[in-house]
Amino acid sequence: MLRSDLGILSSTVYDARLRQYLQSAIEAIRREGATTIDPENLADAELIVKYAAWMWRNRDNMEGMPRMVRYALNNRVLAEKAGAVYD
Repeated sequence: MLRSDLGILSSTVYDARLRQYLQSAIEAIRREGATTIDPENLADAELIVKYAAWMWRNRDNMEGMPRMVRYALNNRVLAEKAGAVYD
């Protein structure tokens, strides 16, 4: 999903690095408060990919997080805190 989002479709040269970004995204999302994030859950996987894609695109500058990613992250954290089943 991440390779597709970034438009890296034909090459596998970045795969190891992209896996690191996905893992870093999971850890960052957990630090934000979504401690039960599950990469096997489709909604969570989409959030992880959005976050990792933003990290990849933002690696050379210090632009803030896009609203789409911030809203998705906030919604996930609030759903968890409210005790909602997130899927």
